[in-house]
Amino acid sequence: MPSILVLGIFPSFLFVNLYMKSTGLKNASFARLTNDSSQHSRIHSDKLLDGLLASGYEEESCISRFQSYLYRKASPHKPSQYLIYKLRKYEDLHRKCGVHTKAYNRTMVKLLRSKNHSAATMCKYLVWTPVNGLGNRMINMAAAFLYGLVTDRVLLVQFQSDMIGLFCEPFLNSTWILPKDFPFNNHHRHIETYQNMLKKGKGNDSKGIVPSVMHLNMQHTSNDPKMFFHCDHNQDLLQQVSLLILQSDQYFVPSLFMTPSFNTELIKMFPEKDIIFHHLGRYLFHPSNEAWGIISRFYQAYLANANEKIGLQIRVFVPQHTPYERIIELLLNCTLKHKLLPELDKQNTVSSIWENQTLKAVMVASLDPVYGDNLRTMYLSKPTATGEIIGVYQPSHEDHQKFHDDRHNMKAWTEMYLLSMSDVLVTTSLSTFGYVAQGLGGLKPWLLYRLTSNQTHDPPCERDFSVEPCFHISPKYNCEGKTVEHLSSLYPHLRECVDYSFGTKLVNDSE
Repeated sequence: MPSILVLGIFPSFLFVNLYMKSTGLKNASFARLTNDSSQHSRIHSDKLLDGLLASGYEEESCISRFQSYLYRKASPHKPSQYLIYKLRKYEDLHRKCGVHTKAYNRTMVKLLRSKNHSAATMCKYLVWTPVNGLGNRMINMAAAFLYGLVTDRVLLVQFQSDMIGLFCEPFLNSTWILPKDFPFNNHHRHIETYQNMLKKGKGNDSKGIVPSVMHLNMQHTSNDPKMFFHCDHNQDLLQQVSLLILQSDQYFVPSLFMTPSFNTELIKMFPEKDIIFHHLGRYLFHPSNEAWGIISRFYQAYLANANEKIGLQIRVFVPQHTPYERIIELLLNCTLKHKLLPELDKQNTVSSIWENQTLKAVMVASLDPVYGDNLRTMYLSKPTATGEIIGVYQPSHEDHQKFHDDRHNMKAWTEMYLLSMSDVLVTTSLSTFGYVAQGLGGLKPWLLYRLTSNQTHDPPCERDFSVEPCFHISPKYNCEGKTVEHLSSLYPHLRECVDYSFGTKLVNDSE
């Protein structure tokens, strides 16, 4: 791992310098910037991501919330006024019904008494529980939050020790962390499941038999093709449940858009349907002060002075059967063919000094150091044909994915975020790690073909059409139980994923 220059907390003049650099104001004076009221307004708007974020937070509690806008170009995708309205309304609901409020305490007592029977409660909840790696968790948390928005449920998240300390609290003056004394922590075996309710056909009976607490499993390994989550008659059933405990590793947002009763509301929130995670991810996921320290120091040491930042995320799903030479070949074929990286000048050993020589910083995120090492050696061995200087940096190499490991997740989170700061992004097909990075950065990545053996592939990569994550387990049936071959024939804003033909993702109707 490269050594990282420790800069500590940035002084105010560095904020201005970073802002000037990010907005092309390199020649503006400090005095003019600080005295110009319109510029102050612009900075305030940028800090709050055009109204996406609420004001009122103390900076010391979450430094990244106030500094992150300095590290990336302003997003061309602006949140709709209706989305901003819904977020402010949700924040009020969360403060009213959040953990250990009077409303929360009363509801929990009532639910304990009527767990297996319907019970009208003032507040309804969606409890998110973790499954699989951090990328899966984050895209699913965003989907769960959106589900909470459209159903007026308070989202509470069950963070185990491997997720504590990664994120700031997203909601002002309240917490989203499920408390340790949550009364249903150890009751999963005795809680009715959504799938079991469907098998019994109870959704068609009277409201009295619907339980007040229900477990909803939407993992890819437990997916029932006939769970009909996207159908209004089953959403009517779920709406009667006061406490839903969700277990999922999927970005099920497309299924919400398939639900007729949600569709109008969702389209008002997201006129641009292909940047939903871009907005929700930037709203929810702010690096903790510890994570932000790592991110900002790495950025300043290796990326800040680059003319262009290129992120490469390499995930090998079957490393024992996939030689690293094939992956490197695939990576080079992609990046050189599409001129993301320059060719070497094989005729010379020393590069000429160019007056306007440019620097490209390449950040490699991979469990294996071999990919960063090979690229670094390659660009040190010969000058580039374009005269560009290429710097290659790999923050970590963990060898293999580690579950239930807080330090591993901290490295994963900081590297996802650093990748999202890229100007150009290359990711591995089917990797949720890459999905998070592209979504936060609003980047349409080049998707490397997923190799699982000693093979090659042409073309080596393909440009994605959307920054949205792929929903891998799309519904296979319509609400009448008939098989649907192509969802796009029924839903014009859905398309098959580039990296997984069985999955779907959202696009704008015009596309």
